[in-house]
Amino acid sequence: MKKKALIAMSGGVDSSVAAKEMLNMGYDCCGCTMRLLPAGAYETPSQGPDASPAGNADDPSKDAEKVCRALGIPFFSLDLCSEFHKNVILRFVSAYEKGLTPNPCIDCNRTMKFGLLLEHARREGYDALVTGHYARTEQDKDGRFLLKKALDPSKDQSYVLYNLTQEELSVIRFPLGSLTKARVRELAAASGFINAQKKESQDICFVPDGDYAGMIQALSGRQYEPGNFVDLTGRVLGTHRGIIHYTIGQRKGLNIAFGTPKYVYRIIPERNEVVLADNEELYDDTVHVTDFNWINGPPKGEFRCSVKIRYRQCEQPALIIPEGDRAVTIKLESPQRAVTPGQAAVLYAGDTVLGGGTITRQTNVLHGAADN
Repeated sequence: MKKKALIAMSGGVDSSVAAKEMLNMGYDCCGCTMRLLPAGAYETPSQGPDASPAGNADDPSKDAEKVCRALGIPFFSLDLCSEFHKNVILRFVSAYEKGLTPNPCIDCNRTMKFGLLLEHARREGYDALVTGHYARTEQDKDGRFLLKKALDPSKDQSYVLYNLTQEELSVIRFPLGSLTKARVRELAAASGFINAQKKESQDICFVPDGDYAGMIQALSGRQYEPGNFVDLTGRVLGTHRGIIHYTIGQRKGLNIAFGTPKYVYRIIPERNEVVLADNEELYDDTVHVTDFNWINGPPKGEFRCSVKIRYRQCEQPALIIPEGDRAVTIKLESPQRAVTPGQAAVLYAGDTVLGGGTITRQTNVLHGAADN
């Protein structure tokens, strides 16, 4: 009997080719799109439901269903709007209210795709859950599952997958991990997929216009109070518009003039303050991380490896000091600019992901001041 695979389909080219690859491997496949936003959310305010795809963010289930029809496999849509709102959108709002800068894709992977969708796959008797992520899995000689980088470094998405567990890795498949994006588009075109040249989304799906602050205000129903811009000594420099408008390292949109450029260095929600500093003062050499997930179990002591503190950053060498099983302190060999609480710090040994967690605070190389 063939093994059954549930394909998580976004309507994009990657998940479409992932479905095709699993069919080629002999799996009995079924496509599924998680409906995460309510009806009408895929229309821009100036366009109605009949707007052309070129000018409108189409419901992703439409293209996914067409691809499944072309492949001759069944398709269904799973309504998870309320769960997405609770697990991802409200967490995003709460993080900004606390002065953090979250990565909602990480929360979505953890709670939705590899949470609720994986639970559905298990209940329905599927042997594998398949996604279009650019990453790889392997088993080592001891039978442990490893999460590894994609072979194409320009597309590697292992950073957003650090929360995966051994149990989850045992049933998750990433068939694109050894392919380049160009090759994926070639395979899609050869299969006649309508989305072979579809553009990749660059925005957070629930903030398509990039106006995070406007979305947060609309959802919370709150107006966020202005407060003080201060320098590293606490001296008041001016007035900010509310802390949800700012993130670490930001220069644009401060609407305040100085003799030299100033950047957001800290956000202190309990005092409703935004700390500004010069560029050379943005460098941190110590990073504190919590909610840490060790993919293959926690280490026995300190060790050295490489770390990424944001998605598109190059890895940096560091000393890792475990603080129990769920927290680490990272001592960076070279101080890094604008380390941002709320973002993820992910550890690598070569091309293997060791684990990751959420940055909570950092220590400045010049001043030694840690975020509160």
